[in-house]
Amino acid sequence: MKLANPQLKLISFGGDGDSLGEGLEHTLFAAKRNMDITLILHNNGSYGLTTGQFSPLSEVGYKGLSTPSGSLERPFRAIPLLLEAGASFVARGYSAKPEHLAGLIKQAVLHQGFSFIEVMQPCVSYHNNYSYLNQHVQLMEIIPSQISRAIELSTDPEHVYLGVFAKYQAPVYHEQLLGEAVPVHHRLTEQERRAILYVG
Repeated sequence: MKLANPQLKLISFGGDGDSLGEGLEHTLFAAKRNMDITLILHNNGSYGLTTGQFSPLSEVGYKGLSTPSGSLERPFRAIPLLLEAGASFVARGYSAKPEHLAGLIKQAVLHQGFSFIEVMQPCVSYHNNYSYLNQHVQLMEIIPSQISRAIELSTDPEHVYLGVFAKYQAPVYHEQLLGEAVPVHHRLTEQERRAILYVG
C-alpha cells in the first residue's frame, strides 16, 4: 500500500503471534527497509484470540492450550529484534498507562520511517500478568544514546522499561525506490503498457 501510494499514512495493529510468528518476515523486512509504516504490537504473550496457545513472546514455562506442561521455547525479545532489524523508531508502552501510551503512538505516527511500539497488554482470559507488570514497569526519562544501551534496558530482568528506545532519521524506502513518484496517480495507460509488453 505504501509503495502504491506513498502519500498514505499507514498504521498497522498486530498481535505478538501474527507480527512475530507467521508474519515475522514481513515485520523484519519492513524494519530493515525503513518503510514509512507504524506497527503497534499488542504483546500479551499468547494467542489470546484463539484460546491461549503459546506465542513467540511467551515466557519459558507458559501453560496454554498447546503447552499444558509449559512451553520449552525461549521467547523472542521484541525490542532488540526490531532494533537489530533497523527500525528507526522503537518504543514500549503499557495498556494500563494510556496517557503515556498515547504519547508514544503520536510520536510513532509522526515519525518518518519504520516505527514500532510494543504494547504490554495482558490477556485477562489466558495470560493475566497485570500484577507482575504493575510491580515491574519503570518509565525511562531519556532515549538511550547507544543501541547497546537500549538493548540492555529493554531486556533488564528486574524492570519492564517503558518509553522510546531509539529514534533517528534514516532514508525511507519509498523515497529511495520511487523518488517523488506516486504510482497510484502516475499509472501507465493501457496503450503504454501494451507497447512495453510487445517491444521487439
